[in-house]
Amino acid sequence: MDTAFAQTTQVATKAVPGPSSPMSAIISFAPFLAIMVLFYFLMIYPQGKEKKKREEMLTGIQRGDRVLTRGGLYGTVADIKDHILILKINENNKVEIDRAYIETVHKVS
Repeated sequence: MDTAFAQTTQVATKAVPGPSSPMSAIISFAPFLAIMVLFYFLMIYPQGKEKKKREEMLTGIQRGDRVLTRGGLYGTVADIKDHILILKINENNKVEIDRAYIETVHKVS
């Protein structure tokens, strides 16, 4: 048995937006741009400053400076070979350590 159902079609009268202006694209992109600028100044810029300060500290190490390693050892720099520092821990012990593992430097005045 075939039954035909009547279907009504309604014509949608939606307002079709015209071509968007370049100004509206810029305005909709502005919050994203503002978040990116804020992210840069709150996260990336301070991290770069800290890295530069640390590099200056590590390159400024000289013989006789007292240093603290990341492992918690205090020592006096006895000798420097490229990136290797020889630390004098006490009168009888010397330790070789990579320059990158220095946490703080206390300059001898």
